Amino acid sequence: MMRTNIAFKTEDGVTLHGWHSVPAAGAKLVPTVVMAHGFGALKEMYLDRFADAFALAGLASLVFDHRGFGESEGTPRQEVDPWQQISDYRDAITFAETLEATDPTRIGIWGSDYSGGHALVVGAIDRRVRCVVAQVPMVSGHANVRRLVRPDFFSTLQRLFENDRRGRLAGQAPSMVAVVSEDAGQPSALRNNEAFDWYSDAARALAPAWRNEVTLRSVEMFSEYEPGAYARYVSPTPLLMVVALKDTLTVADLALEAFENALEPKRLVTLAGGHFDAYVRDFAVASGAAAGWFCEWLGVG
Repeated sequence: MMRTNIAFKTEDGVTLHGWHSVPAAGAKLVPTVVMAHGFGALKEMYLDRFADAFALAGLASLVFDHRGFGESEGTPRQEVDPWQQISDYRDAITFAETLEATDPTRIGIWGSDYSGGHALVVGAIDRRVRCVVAQVPMVSGHANVRRLVRPDFFSTLQRLFENDRRGRLAGQAPSMVAVVSEDAGQPSALRNNEAFDWYSDAARALAPAWRNEVTLRSVEMFSEYEPGAYARYVSPTPLLMVVALKDTLTVADLALEAFENALEPKRLVTLAGGHFDAYVRDFAVASGAAAGWFCEWLGVG
């Protein structure tokens, strides 16, 4: 396998940074998987493991940091705008088409967590994508927020959104909020103990540049984002969904419902653990299923 650093410009001129991995030096015209991470995470937080697994299966990959995060440009920093990220995914596909090793007729898309939802949307609207893998996907922002935020806190959260809008209109900087926190009294985007442990451990071991903050507007946009509505429109592009049965972050029952709404060809792979086990404890199952699905539908082996 050979990995190189890459950079490409989006349609609006923002430079995004990432990695391009190919199965072997000099490989020509191989299937390529376009990949990005979930909510507020950086590519160094285990995505290299997936890229390596795909390379061993004969697949190239293009992994990039979302705009405003990690090495990528973009302002405001630390803002998770789902529709902007979807547009950037599509620009990454366009860039991948220009790479010497890419067979432009065999491009797949992989996303996990928040970008698992993006994979559903991009797979439904961009027919250059010939195969989709959505790992532990977030499929309903409103339903997810209702699961993660206590009912008595929800009205307070909405008032924070409203006040942030008033402040921005008055010329103030966007309000910020922690991605994760172990303090139940501190507002955070992902109110989940497993999320705090995973983000903290992954940042400490793999991604010291990771910042534990996003704009409050990111959380508001999260609550309005409904990628599961696109699941049935991915067809006839083949769809694999990887769902962790003990997932309490992008909760399993919502993902399973989205899978039921999707049309053929589709496949469901379930993991025994929770949301973050897909990256570590259940990595072999998750990556193996994804690699096999891409190989089957993109013509490897």
